[in-house]
This record gives sequence, C-alpha cells and structure tokens, in this order.
Amino acid sequence: MSSGTTLYLKGAEFQYPDTEKKVLKGIDLEIRAGEWIALLGPNGSGKSTLLKLFNALLLPSQGCCFIDGINTNDTKSVELIRSKVSIVFQNPEDQIVASVVEEDTAFGPENLGLPSEEIVIRVKDALVGVGLWEKRKHAVSSLSGGQKQRLALAGVIAIRPGSLLLDEAMSMLDPASRKSFLDLIKREHSSGSTIVQVTHRLDEILNSDRTVVVTDGQISWQGKTENFLSISENELKNMGFAKPPVAVLKEELVKSGIIPGSTRSDIREIRKKLCLLQ
Repeated sequence: MSSGTTLYLKGAEFQYPDTEKKVLKGIDLEIRAGEWIALLGPNGSGKSTLLKLFNALLLPSQGCCFIDGINTNDTKSVELIRSKVSIVFQNPEDQIVASVVEEDTAFGPENLGLPSEEIVIRVKDALVGVGLWEKRKHAVSSLSGGQKQRLALAGVIAIRPGSLLLDEAMSMLDPASRKSFLDLIKREHSSGSTIVQVTHRLDEILNSDRTVVVTDGQISWQGKTENFLSISENELKNMGFAKPPVAVLKEELVKSGIIPGSTRSDIREIRKKLCLLQ
C-alpha cells in the first residue's frame, strides 16, 4: 500500500529565463495525502509547469513548494522528493529509457539504489499490475501506443511514490486504452496514492475528489468535483469545457426526483440508485 504525499504551494510563481511573462502567479494550493485532484485549464495556462514544481523539475521563481514538508529548493533533497512524487507524461517516449520492457521498468528502482532482490520484486509487481508481465522480455519498440503508456506507468509504479502526477497521460490513447489506463490509476488511488491529473476531458475527472482550474497562471476555480460538475452547461462552456454526458444524465434524474442530489456523477453509482427503485 502506498502512503500518499502532501503537496503544498505557497505564493508560488514561475517565470522561464529570458522571458517577460510569468507562467504562474501567486499560486496557493494544498493537496492532502491520498486526494485525487483534477487540474484543468486552457493550453498555456500553466498546468504542466505547476506539475513540474511538485516534482522539483522546476523550482519556483518566487514563493515555495513543499513535499511532505520538504522544501523543493533544498537541493540535497531532490532525490528524496522524486522518490515521493513521479510524473507520467503525455508522450511515453519522453520517459522510456531502455529497449527491453523489464529493463525500462527496473530503471527507476535501480536509480534508488535498491537491492537487486527488491528490484526484481518491484518490476514484477509493476508489470503484472499494468498487464505487461507476459511482454517483459519484449522489445519496447514492439509495443502499441497504449502499451507504451502502461509501460511508462509501470516504471513510475515500480518506484512506489506517494504521488502520481499525470500530465495529460491519456490524451493519446484510444477509448479502450483510456479506460484501461484510468482503471490502473483508480487502483493506485485506492491503495493510498495522491493523484494530480492534468486533463482537458471532463469525463476523466469523475473519480477525482477536487477540481482546480488554472487560467492565465492563476487558480480561477477550485472546489469539490461534484460541485464543479453541477455548474450549468452554459457557464462551463464559457470556461471552455463541455459537461460529460453522465453528469447531464444525473442532473436530469435529480430534477425529475428519481435519484437524490447526493448521487455521484458516476454511471455505476447512478445504476445502483436506479436498481433500488425497482
């Protein structure tokens, strides 16, 4: 079981060198251990930059970032921070480093300096978990796009971080692969991991606890995901989002008095409520 990490930004700002515009402006955000946060916003709003602060890939130009109370500006703690917080990127090719499946999965644990016996255990657990154990001896080049994304996730799982950061990690997947990948994330969350998920698709945020919207480098909305999905279609459209069909269905059933308003915007939860009426 993973032990989720606490992520905290206080007055965090970021500006890339030799540029005039701040990408992030005075971000205050606390993510509690074990939470699932959906991070939304238009392209260029600063979402990916924010994720990289949590992993110490970037450091705040102003303000601070703490991971389980550790300041990311402490250069001596970078390895510890990255063992606690790992990112899965949009393109798996950006983080696949070996030519053979099991060797790629072993890369992270090897960098942690773990004993070989522990590495073997972690590699097997991770590859079994993502459904790639039977392909452990295969060349990475033989994998499909969806399998490569699962391999990237396996490499992260093998490190056993407390937090998984997903930078539009499902955007290149077909619907079947997206569902399979999302099921893996649900499993990691249920085991205790903190999840921070950048996405443009509202149908991918239905399992999240809270939603944070970033606009022009600032947090423009944050609150419970259920409350976000309850925003009117027109208001969501003005924010640049389309309400997921399951949320529309829930609203219609609630308006008709068929199910209670406390029902989650989840098709399985809605089905359970409807079955109780029979």
